[in-house]
Amino acid sequence: MSLVIGLMSGTSLDGIDAALVKCDHHHRPVLLEATGIEMPEPLRRQLWQLCHAREAAFETLADAEESFCQLQAQAVTALLDKSGHKARDIEAIGSHGQTIEHHPNGPAPYTWQLDNPSRLAELTGCRVVGDFRRRDLAAGGQGAPLAPAFHDALFRDARQWRVLLNLGGFANVTLLPPEGSEIPVIGFDTGPANALLDGWYARHHEGRFDHDGTWAAQGHCQSTLLTRLMSDPFFESAPPKSTGREHFHLQWLEAHLEDESPTDVQATLLTLTVESIARELERHLSTDAQANTCVIPCGGGAHNSAMMNALIARLSPIGVEHCEALGWSPDWLEAGAFAWLAWRRLEGLPGNLASVTGAAGPRVLGGVYER
Repeated sequence: MSLVIGLMSGTSLDGIDAALVKCDHHHRPVLLEATGIEMPEPLRRQLWQLCHAREAAFETLADAEESFCQLQAQAVTALLDKSGHKARDIEAIGSHGQTIEHHPNGPAPYTWQLDNPSRLAELTGCRVVGDFRRRDLAAGGQGAPLAPAFHDALFRDARQWRVLLNLGGFANVTLLPPEGSEIPVIGFDTGPANALLDGWYARHHEGRFDHDGTWAAQGHCQSTLLTRLMSDPFFESAPPKSTGREHFHLQWLEAHLEDESPTDVQATLLTLTVESIARELERHLSTDAQANTCVIPCGGGAHNSAMMNALIARLSPIGVEHCEALGWSPDWLEAGAFAWLAWRRLEGLPGNLASVTGAAGPRVLGGVYER
């Protein structure tokens, strides 16, 4: 039995999630404790600028990396204090880092997560596993999503299809067929979620996000705008596929706008998230499978009542089940996934699913940085 910490900072740039997970070969991973550290506004702005920069000075990168690592260390310390454990009790930290740009297609594919596992090992006194995505990318994969292998270990059911739906900055799904099925697990990004919603809200309000979707609920989806947004080729492309801020950003949105009110744009963006998810599930699940499928939302969007209500209405007859009913909070799944991936690395076991990422085969992911 190993105690492993997973650290995750997503594309929403809202903070760092830390999860303490018990892993072994005989049982499903167990979440023992979790906590979150809010992203300080100066660091959030710095990271936001880097995500949208065409170039950056080395000094700027180094400063952002150090600030980010210090925040990661704070998250680890807070988690250890909360759980009553010491650094010596922890087998490893799985550090995802902060994605600055993800460009898995083209002649020279790349993905870049701002991180410094060596520095994090010094700050925490723990072994660190980092740089998970590039090994899959080197094998011809998208480098994302990586959580589906964790979802498979955690949530596969004997009788029904389960779809893990992560509503972070971007939405991605993992389609888990019933146990014993010869159908492979697939997972992919469906398009933007909170990244555009948060960005558009911040453009017009004080604050970082539209709490509970209240502002979106005051507007009306504009069908012609939705059609223009959904005309982006990404939505019709076949998996494996992944995306990020380098594709879907406020400038992309503004290029599709005409004279819509800001509130109606927000409502349309919420519908864009829901509709892009629904169309992908209809595309990849037969009618019979849809009647025997439940969707399990996780990530920040799972707390958005307006989005959840719209999803439940649009997905029927596909059901929606709360993640807590299956033993995990929706807030800590991604951090839990990188704890589990770090454990897999130390055990010499593959962490990707080639059926998800399109890699040439299973690969052991990440590099190890000793304490």
